[in-house]
Amino acid sequence: MAKALNKTILVVDDEPNVRQYLKMVLEDAGFAVLTAEDGVVALEIIREKKPDLISLDLVMPRKSGHKLLFELKRDKELSRIPVLVVTAHAKDDLGKKDLQDLLENRVISGPGTYLEKPVKPLTYVRSIQRALGMPEAEEAEDKINLKEEIGKSMQGASPDALRQALEILKKKGKEG
Repeated sequence: MAKALNKTILVVDDEPNVRQYLKMVLEDAGFAVLTAEDGVVALEIIREKKPDLISLDLVMPRKSGHKLLFELKRDKELSRIPVLVVTAHAKDDLGKKDLQDLLENRVISGPGTYLEKPVKPLTYVRSIQRALGMPEAEEAEDKINLKEEIGKSMQGASPDALRQALEILKKKGKEG
């Protein structure tokens, strides 16, 4: 099966920190990542670069994920690109109707076609690997889990403790 390094994911989300977070998670798992802030920019990128998978927010300005998906479905070639909807609005007034419409009209279908924010890094990567028919890589899991553990440990650490930890990591990096 294909390695993550051979796969390009387009992350479409109007929130810059969410886009950056999802991009970082995917890059840590070995994927190449493109980003777009709305459906208009995403459609340009999709037509030009043909990503292997699209991670798509539903509620966005200019062109929503809902509208983009229906547009993609009308294009024979682009409709083949798997899509993972990642939304914070699966159960509220902003996105519930759109998500139901997509599911009922089989624009997206099957298990694992959408995730609710906030997403856990490993759940996100595993969903993408499954959608692409890829094996679940243990190296990616180790790196993601380690990064989460370090992040949790750092919350509340003093600036001095963080500097010391950084120096130790830099020193170890040079040795190994």
